[in-house]
Amino acid sequence: MKRQRANANMGSPSTLRHVDPQRPRGPLYRAWAALVASPLGLWLSRHIGWKVDPHLLRLTGGRIGTGLVIPTVLLETRGARSGQPRRNGVIYFHDGERATLIASKAGVPENPSWFYNARANPEVRLNGRLFRAEVIEDEGSRERLWELADRVFPPFSTYRESAARSGRTIPILQLVPVENDS
Repeated sequence: MKRQRANANMGSPSTLRHVDPQRPRGPLYRAWAALVASPLGLWLSRHIGWKVDPHLLRLTGGRIGTGLVIPTVLLETRGARSGQPRRNGVIYFHDGERATLIASKAGVPENPSWFYNARANPEVRLNGRLFRAEVIEDEGSRERLWELADRVFPPFSTYRESAARSGRTIPILQLVPVENDS
């Protein structure tokens, strides 16, 4: 019964928790974020977390992911080549009504597959709510969003430096809510 209610709530726009990037994060939050971004945390994320998160987020209606206190949401895209549904747990925060995603992939040389999927098929879902993905190109907007992103997940700054060493600029996506979400 609880599982049915959690799955039934996936389509409800109210299930996407608002994440204020300006809210102060305490020392325990920052310590957990550092642990998640440590070599052990990254290994666990790459080998276990990315497989478990979509199921865990779906079963809990987006309330619990492997990042625990790090704001994580279930992103549903369509494969860029296959058109098949794809699900990933991603860190997010809000910029007004827009949800913001950082396609960091922990700073490795290539972008995450969900970025290519969202760019090819911009209609995506976060916790069941329909959005339209837009890649942010304007440098002023990117700089402002990076400041917010670093407040939500401080290791993003290290990921940016690592990606830059390989010649990659980490993409930022903003998701605009779609009015006729059915």
